Amino acid sequence: MNELLNTLMQDARVWQGDRHIQTRQPAEPTGYQVLDNHLGGLGWPRGALSECLLDAPGIGELQLVLPLMQRLTQAGKTVFWLNPPHTPYAPALAREGVDLKQVVMAHTDDNGDLLWTLENCLRSAVTGLVLAWPGKLAARDIRRLQLATESGSNICVLFRNRKLAGQSSPAALRLELEAGEHQDLRINVLKRRGSWPGQRCTVAMAHRAHVPFPESSRIVQGPWLQSGL
Repeated sequence: MNELLNTLMQDARVWQGDRHIQTRQPAEPTGYQVLDNHLGGLGWPRGALSECLLDAPGIGELQLVLPLMQRLTQAGKTVFWLNPPHTPYAPALAREGVDLKQVVMAHTDDNGDLLWTLENCLRSAVTGLVLAWPGKLAARDIRRLQLATESGSNICVLFRNRKLAGQSSPAALRLELEAGEHQDLRINVLKRRGSWPGQRCTVAMAHRAHVPFPESSRIVQGPWLQSGL
């Protein structure tokens, strides 16, 4: 029994708030070295949920996932946007090297449709990344999505309200985001596999182009003609 317990405690998937354990779980670099350093030198966990918690959209959260979008779309993987608060601006994404042919946006009518769409995207072999703005989710819904993410070995980032920071979540990575000065983004690591919470860093976004959420944009799904850029 003791041997079984010791083996379990050494598994990085068992989160221990006061201990650091080197994890060998697959991950993708964020593209920001200062943040990767706080994530054990890894980045976005693959085959696991990540949560970005913020007060309102537009503080730099898109720039945070931009390097990942660039890398995955250029590798031929599809990036799904599910229920974004506004339509993403395709010209800005294209200027930053995102392959628009690999970007798909979808809107769902209710929570049931959202979960069904999320699950199918996460289980698909063509998927590299799923970005979703789900609103309210029950703990059982998050566990359901976690299983789908594990099945597809994809990356899923959920953008949720910062008020949920104090609630427990089965997500492997939880980041609390705040707008800083000079287009900086302040990040508080609430949870990550194999380490403790409370690590903070500031990521400079000034060197990256602004990727806005223009409400007037009519673009809903790639690919987009070059003349439209």
